[in-house]
Amino acid sequence: MDWNIVEGNWKQFKGKVKQQWGKLTDDHLDVIAGKRDQLAGKIQESYGITKDEAEKQIKDFEQRNKDE
Repeated sequence: MDWNIVEGNWKQFKGKVKQQWGKLTDDHLDVIAGKRDQLAGKIQESYGITKDEAEKQIKDFEQRNKDE
């Protein structure tokens, strides 16, 4: 998954991200705007997990959505 494509098509990916990480609000998603590092930070903050765990979850998400 190319994050440049994700940023460019963020409106399409927002639903998938929200489905994966339901605690993220629409406001969070607007701030993230497809930026991977912003996503990791908001996941970390919202779920009280480490940066490494947030990165692992994002990598898993990327693998599941690699054909997008």
